[in-house]
Amino acid sequence: MADDSNETPLEEPAGGSIEGDEASEETPQNEQGAEETELPKQVTEMPADVPAGDTESIDITETETQPPPTTADSFSVDTATPETQENELSTTTSPHEPVADVTEGPSEKREETAAITGTLEDIGQDEQRVPTELQRESEAPTRLPSSTKVEQDIQQIVQQAQESDQKNLRDKDKESLADQESQSIETGAEMSQEETGSLEAPITDSSAPAEESLVSSATPGLLFDEDEHIKTHPISLSWAFGYNSHLPVYSLLDEEHRVILYISSHTAVIHDIFRNRQYHLQGHSNSISCLCVSEDRRWIATADQGPDNLIIVWDAFSGIPVHTIFDSHPEDGVGAIAISQDAKYLVTLGAGKVQRVCIWKWTSPEEKPVYSVELQPAFGYQNYIVFNPKNHKELVSNSKTQVLFYLWDSTGLQYSAPHLTDRTFNKTVGLFSQSVFHFGNLQALTATSGGKLVVWDAVCPPSMPASLCVKPHNRKAIKLTYVQKDALTVLTASDSYFVTCDVKGHIKFYDGQLQLVNWYSHFKLGPIQSISFSKNPPSPASNNSDYSSSCTINGQPFIIRNFILSTLDATVLHITAEGTKLDKLMEEAKEAVNAIVCHPSQPLIAIGSHCGLLKVWDYMQTKYLISRIFPGASIQCLSYDPEGSFLAAGFTDGSVYILDSISLEDDCKEFKYSRGPVTQISFSHDSQYLATADEKYSVTVYKRILKNGERSWEHLAGLHSHYKPIRSIIFGVLLDSDQPRLLSLGEDRLLVEYDLGSSSKEYLAVLRRDCIEQRAVPMCLAWYPLFTPEAFILTANDQYKIKLYNATTKMCRKTLLGPTYGSPLEKIQILPAANSQDPQKRYLAYITKDKVGLQILPIDGNPHKSSAFICHPGGVSNLASSYDGRHVFTAGGNDCIVMKWEININALEAAVSLGGEDLIPFYNLLDGGRDGEFFRELEDYFYYAQLRSQGIDAMETRQVSTHIPLEEVPFLMRAMGFYPSEEKIEDMINEVRFSEYVHTGKQVTNINLGDFIKLYINHRPAFGLSMKEIQNAFQVLGYDTENGEIVINRGDLLQQLQCRGEHMTEEELAECLTTLLGMNPEGGRSELGIYDPSGAAALMEEEIPEEITAEIFTVDILGLPTPEPDEAETEKNYELMSSIESAES
Repeated sequence: MADDSNETPLEEPAGGSIEGDEASEETPQNEQGAEETELPKQVTEMPADVPAGDTESIDITETETQPPPTTADSFSVDTATPETQENELSTTTSPHEPVADVTEGPSEKREETAAITGTLEDIGQDEQRVPTELQRESEAPTRLPSSTKVEQDIQQIVQQAQESDQKNLRDKDKESLADQESQSIETGAEMSQEETGSLEAPITDSSAPAEESLVSSATPGLLFDEDEHIKTHPISLSWAFGYNSHLPVYSLLDEEHRVILYISSHTAVIHDIFRNRQYHLQGHSNSISCLCVSEDRRWIATADQGPDNLIIVWDAFSGIPVHTIFDSHPEDGVGAIAISQDAKYLVTLGAGKVQRVCIWKWTSPEEKPVYSVELQPAFGYQNYIVFNPKNHKELVSNSKTQVLFYLWDSTGLQYSAPHLTDRTFNKTVGLFSQSVFHFGNLQALTATSGGKLVVWDAVCPPSMPASLCVKPHNRKAIKLTYVQKDALTVLTASDSYFVTCDVKGHIKFYDGQLQLVNWYSHFKLGPIQSISFSKNPPSPASNNSDYSSSCTINGQPFIIRNFILSTLDATVLHITAEGTKLDKLMEEAKEAVNAIVCHPSQPLIAIGSHCGLLKVWDYMQTKYLISRIFPGASIQCLSYDPEGSFLAAGFTDGSVYILDSISLEDDCKEFKYSRGPVTQISFSHDSQYLATADEKYSVTVYKRILKNGERSWEHLAGLHSHYKPIRSIIFGVLLDSDQPRLLSLGEDRLLVEYDLGSSSKEYLAVLRRDCIEQRAVPMCLAWYPLFTPEAFILTANDQYKIKLYNATTKMCRKTLLGPTYGSPLEKIQILPAANSQDPQKRYLAYITKDKVGLQILPIDGNPHKSSAFICHPGGVSNLASSYDGRHVFTAGGNDCIVMKWEININALEAAVSLGGEDLIPFYNLLDGGRDGEFFRELEDYFYYAQLRSQGIDAMETRQVSTHIPLEEVPFLMRAMGFYPSEEKIEDMINEVRFSEYVHTGKQVTNINLGDFIKLYINHRPAFGLSMKEIQNAFQVLGYDTENGEIVINRGDLLQQLQCRGEHMTEEELAECLTTLLGMNPEGGRSELGIYDPSGAAALMEEEIPEEITAEIFTVDILGLPTPEPDEAETEKNYELMSSIESAES
């Protein structure tokens, strides 16, 4: 015990305050707390009352509310010492406006979310509650049978839990707490008979028996006793590998079932360790930033940060969300959350630059906090907050440098910031980690990185009763106790002990006077992030019990509850107090996970992380099989060979390992030929070649050879084949042989095919290079299934387009509208065909920036053939599919999570059927649909194109047809507002012309209206024209003027149009500009006549200004409408111009 306190803790009777005789050393200097009481300025408003009465359950209702009448502000200022005037603050704020007794379901983004907003009645002596109705909106159209019964049952559950908690508190503190404190607890929690009768009267008014609700009938362990739920979505989460080690892990059950709670990205996972099952609480669209659990483990509260942030309260027994709070902190979401001992109230800390503390009575239908207050940025980022378990009206929070105390009542929410620096006790304090209230008196404690505990107490004059010294501005640091040299990371209380955890993985237990009782230092753990004790009280000591002895003089058995530990290096352990038995529950990756790959013939997945950990799982049994650690190395990518014999790993230092897939032992020596971190790795179909791509734009090939009678791998050659990042490398098979072919695709728009047969040692031959995009950036590459005799290569670009290229000629054969779910496709994989599957029905899995999706093949642009779900809000880095095509896996990169998704093909096919057949889905993509003005205008132009093709002035009888010649397609596209380049026009013409060539050997020369609509929808920009794109072009090509505008000189613009991109001749440019400016009365070239450009130069010089802005070019020259700028943007521009003018002056 050499590392323990070198200051002897003071001995006092049990339950006494932590004080000291050496006041000159441990009492803050410049304080006369025994003589003075500070009462800083307060701003107080009374909360608006909520009208009583039953409310009617509805799904979505919009009501207008009137703002509450404003009461006069009252101020009271008392004198204080100069020190406290400078360093201590006390603020109150008024509650928000009352809102209607209505809750809204979650937004459409959260399709998996079940939202149940309930009213749990909390009865107190100082407040009257209103019975309301519980409503549920879930992924299945199922309603809770009896909302009135739900209210009554949930009320009874909460009441029983409260009475049990308070009985325990009264029994525990019976000898140590003053009568005043006991009375305050009873006042805030016990329910009188009169109140009970008044509440139950309206509930039991109906004589008909009501069905029991899912919440009230739920019992511990119910989640895992139910049968498998019917999958109603094309993709559903099946398992989460890994967890967020920066958030706490809670113990929910610790009897015959060992159930824990942790966070995996945007999902809360309830994990039954013994039965190896998970239940997922899904509803957040952002990564969960904080969570808390009620004392009885019945209620779970989760919150997130980001747009559309939520606070969701879940029933831990049934997994049902019982209350959702929308936009609680619109600025940046929630940074910390806590729940009161009686489970009636939540407190949240905002994550914005200016933090806001909110008190929520989540058991009521109110959607606004009871009270809220903004904190000064000078206090630092408050990252921890907790209720006083004996009085939910008291709270404490801390940042790394400041502790705040709160008190709220009917007058508002007050807080203060007691002063504490290294000078206060002439000792180094350190950075604050966590705070807790004393279980036996009015004191509070805060742990620091200096291995010390700060003791806070209410300092008041002797003439004032101690019960009146609970206001937050009376808190002072009265003692700084040194307990150890290592930084403390966790501070909490369990029963009659204070518990600390530190960066060395040690756990120590102290009594109420901070006397060390026992400790655990032999577990050899990393920094401890959280500790969670079982809700079950420990078994009493007996002759057969195996409790360790305390380190006190009498050596009594050290009896504590079992507990769960979680560490920052992603390890979760269970400690059984009796016998000190340690069980490792989870050991996951502690750094980014980017590398995942599935075995080609077995239900195995290999996961590699930047911490060097490589693990292989049986994903059907969800059992860990084998692992290997590469010290000091970071795994970036993995690949199994098609036979499943080898597992290749690429590392961030450029090294490549080829391992035995079963033992994970090296099959050959390490290779290190890549010039940078290896980003892509792939085997050929015959397992004879291995290719890698790195961040230095190089492709490296390794070959398996026969050497000395044994097969071994050697480096073949490498090539710097791209000048921008390489997005994909894939092996294929030559059409006329069984030899492998290798292709790479880069952001430089180059598709490079290598000639492996002609390559030799240190020489990688290139067969051909093709620029496959004109403007868009290709993102991923795959081989398209053989639906036709023609072989295709499939690519997706950043313009939400999917393209098919002929595998031999590299001609673009089809352009299609891809999935449009917020961001372009990042990676794609063709799912393996199942044995019972229709060969013409194949499926493609893909990931976007934060979603995983499924697409039905063949692709035709029908949006109903695709579906996507949020998988990793912080970004998804990789995708893998199982050998049977029934599961896909996603890696979350920095969130260290891998998620297993189950595929339900029937659900996706049903969505396609509901979307309509033939052209119906495409009509809906047109502005106004089939009956809109846009479609009627399209029909008019289509039939006018027929007249053009037959001659406007022709006198012969017209041949009415449903087709138009292909030559009219570009004119019709432009008439509909789509302005393709000449290359895109060529792609469109070729797409139609050769659409039947493989089957008939003939070229198509015309197109009907239905096919033209598909062609138009698939080729036009996914989101139309954007003014932002034109402005970006002007920023690149233009220059700044004195007034801050970006302009292009007229001569430069005309020269750019003739010399850059697709060159325009002087005659073409003159025709286009004079027509756009309305200077040609005939509208440019009269039908198929010849345009006369004489005089065009003088007209353009007269009509086009010398300096052209993006707005002039768009509105005056192109004649396109521009959206009106919103008020926020206008105000922002005004402020910018004002700042520029003031700077110039």
